[in-house]
Amino acid sequence: MSFELRIQDTLQSERFEGVTSFIGEDASGSFGILAGHVRFMTSLKMGLSRFKDQNGIWNYIAAANALLYFRDDRLELTTRHFVIDRDYHRISRILQEQISEQAQLLAQQTQSLRRMEEAVLKRLWQLNREDNP
Repeated sequence: MSFELRIQDTLQSERFEGVTSFIGEDASGSFGILAGHVRFMTSLKMGLSRFKDQNGIWNYIAAANALLYFRDDRLELTTRHFVIDRDYHRISRILQEQISEQAQLLAQQTQSLRRMEEAVLKRLWQLNREDNP
């Protein structure tokens, strides 16, 4: 028994027929899906998921905050960005790079917010001094 897997992000989509199993991780932990599974929806953690195709080959998926929906032997993953590869080491490296990039972006955004907050507080202080000489 098998099911269909569809993965889509903002730029691309992939479709796989004959998927025999899927393994992912959400906030409650690791889980697996086989054909005939009951309807299921969850949000995957940032990281690697994997699925086995009809030839018994594992394919790894690096996805950023994917929404998973399984119904009637059709698994849909929707995410901002994904990468699929059969080589675990290569996709792990890609995932580490993505995590590092996101951490840098978050640090930049945090620093920018702090500067804006300081500027607003400084301006409020100046306005208060002008109103109360």
